[in-house]
Amino acid sequence: MARELTDKQKLFVEKYLGEAELNATSAYLMAYSKCSEAAARRNASRLMTNADIQNAIKARRKELATSLNITPEKVLKKWWELATADANDLVEYRRDCCRHCWGIDHQYQWTEAEYERAQSEASEKGDDSPSCSGGFGFISTRAPHPECPECQGEGRGKIHVHDTRRLKGAARELYNGVHQGKDGLKLLLRDRDKALEQVTKILGMYESPESKARIEQMHKLEVEAKRLAIAKAAKDLEDPNNLGLPEPKQIIIGVEDASLPDAE
Repeated sequence: MARELTDKQKLFVEKYLGEAELNATSAYLMAYSKCSEAAARRNASRLMTNADIQNAIKARRKELATSLNITPEKVLKKWWELATADANDLVEYRRDCCRHCWGIDHQYQWTEAEYERAQSEASEKGDDSPSCSGGFGFISTRAPHPECPECQGEGRGKIHVHDTRRLKGAARELYNGVHQGKDGLKLLLRDRDKALEQVTKILGMYESPESKARIEQMHKLEVEAKRLAIAKAAKDLEDPNNLGLPEPKQIIIGVEDASLPDAE
C-alpha cells in the first residue's frame, strides 16, 4: 500500500523534475537544505530506490505532460535538434579576399566612398592624394584570388556572426544570447554535448542491467551498515561493561563529630 509522502519528499520530487534537471543529489540539497553534499548523495540514492517516490515521480510527470500537451516524441525531437545543431549557422570563421586580391595588377583596391574620405583627409593635412592604381569596387566578402602576391591566395581571416533575428530551427535552439565584455562580443551557445546526453537518457541507451544492479547493491550495503551500527549501540547501552571501563566500587566513608566528648 502506497504511503503519503512527507512535505520534504514532495518537495524533492518537484525539485527533481524542475530546477535540479533530473539530478537527484541537487534535488535533495534543495529539499533538505541542512545537509552536506556527501549525505545528500547517499540519501538521494536511497530516495530514488523508494517505490513511493518513484510512483510520485511517474504521476507528476504524467500531470506535467498532460497539462502542457508534451509528448516524449516532442521532447526527444527538441533535444535531438539541439544536439545536432550546426554552430556555423550562428557564427563562422571566414577567409575573404584581401585588398590586393582583385585590384588592378594586385594593387590596393578601394571603394569609392573610402577613397573620397582618404582624399579629404590627405588634403586637410597637405599631403598628396593616395594612389588609386588598384582601382575601385572592393567587395569584402569576395573569395581570395588564388594568385594574389599579397596574401598568397589565403585571404584574410575574420569572424562573422549571423543576424540572430533571422535564426530558425536548430540554430535558434542553439543560440543562448551574447555577452559584451572587455575583450569584445562573445556569442553564447547552449551545450550540445549535454543535449546528446539527454537523448541517450531518454532512450535508455546506456542504462545496463549491471549498472542498475550495482546501485541497488550499494544501497543494500548502506542499509545493512546502518542496521549493524544501531544494533551495536543498543547492545552497548544494555551492557556498559563491554566498553572496557572499570566496574564502579562502593566506598563508605565514616564521619565522627569531633565536638562530642568521647570522640578521640
